[in-house]
Amino acid sequence: MLVASQASRYAHQLLDARADSRQLSPLTDDAPLSIGDAYDIAKTILDVRVAQGEMMVGRKLGFTNRTIWPNYGEHEPIKAPIWGPMFDTTVRYAQGNAGVQSLAGAVQPRLEPEVVFKLGRTPGPDCRMEELADCIEWMAHAFEIVACPFPGWKFEAADAIAAFGLHGTLIVGEPASIAPRARRKLAGVLSNASVSLSCSRNGTFSLRAAGFGSDVLDSPVHALWHAHQLLKTQPQFPPLAAGEIISTGTWTDAWPIEPGQTWTSAFSGVLLPGLAVSFV
Repeated sequence: MLVASQASRYAHQLLDARADSRQLSPLTDDAPLSIGDAYDIAKTILDVRVAQGEMMVGRKLGFTNRTIWPNYGEHEPIKAPIWGPMFDTTVRYAQGNAGVQSLAGAVQPRLEPEVVFKLGRTPGPDCRMEELADCIEWMAHAFEIVACPFPGWKFEAADAIAAFGLHGTLIVGEPASIAPRARRKLAGVLSNASVSLSCSRNGTFSLRAAGFGSDVLDSPVHALWHAHQLLKTQPQFPPLAAGEIISTGTWTDAWPIEPGQTWTSAFSGVLLPGLAVSFV
């Protein structure tokens, strides 16, 4: 278990690397870190960022897609989801489901296509999954720009948790309201949906990836449920609350992105518009 001074030291190392847009060695190269240790570092970072004027507006869930677990983790494959806070400084909205995003300062950026929920009501601590779904006010498609301070994207789960959950920027498309009668069917609808991801540098698009809602812990709604349950074991963090934006995890692997590229997405099986974002 980390003492407070150790958690603070690691937290400031990560914050300084983020501010300077530079890489650093994984924290686990220095000493073994448990998942609990990593969340203690994440809590210290959260407290520092809030003290500096940022406002936490939601959570990003990571590694909810089981198909990519074997691709990450140097000594042991990542086998469970993680989460990290999102801030008013890191979440933006794409008017008309299109936009331009600067990659300045982003370290080894990659793109993830996700489904985002906004909670209209605070879930009860012992609510069932159907009751949790009733708390969803709207959903939207989003691109998350993930960033990694560790060279070559080589890290352990604890490193990813401590390093802001690898969260960089969330670009949210136009929200789609969910009728109360549709909320309890939402898990099944999203489970059966798919997304395609394409990229262009010169005006000609090529398909890069396709993914399925069922890969995200069987459904993004199930991913939300997992986060709700996990937070009950982490009293140092506030539970899910009304007004929060929850990004439920990528439907494909994370794809490296560069200035000059335009990435687009399209859904099948669910009425969500795709996104078109150009990077500069």
